[in-house]
Amino acid sequence: MNDPYFFGYGSLVNIGSHNYGPVARARLPGWRRRWRATRLRPAAFLTAHRAPGHAIDGLVAPVPGADWAALDHRERGYDRLDALGLEHDLGPAAQVAVYAIPDATGAETPCPILLSYLDVVVRGFLDQFGPAGVARFMETTDGWDLPVATDRDRPLYPRAQDTGDTARALTDDWLRRLGARFIAPEDTALATPEPRASGPAPAPRASAPRAG
Repeated sequence: MNDPYFFGYGSLVNIGSHNYGPVARARLPGWRRRWRATRLRPAAFLTAHRAPGHAIDGLVAPVPGADWAALDHRERGYDRLDALGLEHDLGPAAQVAVYAIPDATGAETPCPILLSYLDVVVRGFLDQFGPAGVARFMETTDGWDLPVATDRDRPLYPRAQDTGDTARALTDDWLRRLGARFIAPEDTALATPEPRASGPAPAPRASAPRAG
């Protein structure tokens, strides 16, 4: 029996944020990304929604033994759906899933995009698709009207990484182009952690809030 696959279009594009592989590039027509603010957490989710005429880039990777438990936990709050129409090189028998937040998930409430989370996503797209891929990510994502919490120095995202000067500069440049509004983490409902020690990024924690 062949393993099923997932299609990642956000933080899962950054292979340093998970242990699934081997990965391959893929494209999902008929969808766009968006930042989604809900009552489920005090920071915005990155999710995908159906949008005819559009498409998003991402990566596919196998889920060994169809054991979805760990990935479902990471993506809790999302529905796991069939990625119908996905363009890939896996073969005709491949089963691929995509995670998306259901439209009926509570009332939306003001909450920010975490800069530390966005940094991880941008680094993933830079590594896999180059600067043009970062541009496509930014241009095929909605919701940039949400404020951006400047938590880069004191990361609130549990899978935060030192993404390097090039990726950070790309993030900052695109946020300027998009007219992003910045707020301090202490001006939100988010708790501010202790400063992280220098050195390698911490290993992902199973209990951490997930991201798409």
